[in-house]
Amino acid sequence: MKRILVIGSTGQIGSELTRELRKQYGNSNVVAGYIVGAEPKGELKECGPSEIADVTDGEMIANVVKKHNIDAIYNLAALLSVVAESKPKLAWKIGIDGLWNILEVARENNCQVFTPSSIGSFGLSTPHMKTPQDTIQRPLTIYGVSKVTTELLSDYYQKKYGTDTRSVRFPGIISYVTPPGGGTTDYAVDIYYSAVRGEKFVCPIKKGTMMDMMYMPDALRAAITIMEADPTRLIHHNGFNITAMSFAPETIYAEIKKLKPDFEMVYDVDPLKQSIAESWPDKMDDTCARREWGWAPNYDLRRMTIDMLHNLEIKLGKK
Repeated sequence: MKRILVIGSTGQIGSELTRELRKQYGNSNVVAGYIVGAEPKGELKECGPSEIADVTDGEMIANVVKKHNIDAIYNLAALLSVVAESKPKLAWKIGIDGLWNILEVARENNCQVFTPSSIGSFGLSTPHMKTPQDTIQRPLTIYGVSKVTTELLSDYYQKKYGTDTRSVRFPGIISYVTPPGGGTTDYAVDIYYSAVRGEKFVCPIKKGTMMDMMYMPDALRAAITIMEADPTRLIHHNGFNITAMSFAPETIYAEIKKLKPDFEMVYDVDPLKQSIAESWPDKMDDTCARREWGWAPNYDLRRMTIDMLHNLEIKLGKK
């Protein structure tokens, strides 16, 4: 049975991914890695092993890998887009210096490594519609720069050392379990909370701004499926385009209105978030992921909206 270390297990994606991995591989085989001050709580702490695993300390990571006989590392340590812009040096230290440590440990211990990339790895000069798998990447944010570097560095270790590195370019990820954490696409989570609470939603993204999105269950499945994919089928290894839906603020608003007729939305555009959003694709082409490892989403906007509202009503005590 594969033994897995999830670094960043208490983060926005990490907590849900750790739980899903434990369902599939067994609680004892998935280690929740965390940093001091962000310790696992509740089910995450009680249902399986956990260890301090700071990506900026390579020796610490190596010790955890050896102690638990780790076969695969999910490296989710990173600052999200808006947060990274306010702390660029820290974003690089965690995202790139930390990745170097992870890859060195993986090379020495023969581990698989998953380090997600993002739609943020593209820029204004990238084709925005049906963005190709292999295309120009000239992002203008430190988040985007670090994500391109992540893809290139992971490919380097794959080719030079044979380290089994794999990754996807995540679009915006929508979830009712974990709250938003400072991403440009977080409005698409906040809007559901406002709808369930009966509040008017103030949208920070301009009308007509298209971005790729995905529901969390699909994101988790993608992260697990790519790591189980037959390596002989993979032409690419890192930075696979994946998407499930693409919409603008008025589109998601209209879908929610079908179920919440009294829901209201107004616009108060955040210049930083808007500038980042405009540098990203409107819709990615994920043909390579579909062809090479069978990627296909289960949720579209309608199905996601029904599920999000239902679960948030339970979570917020509205049912």
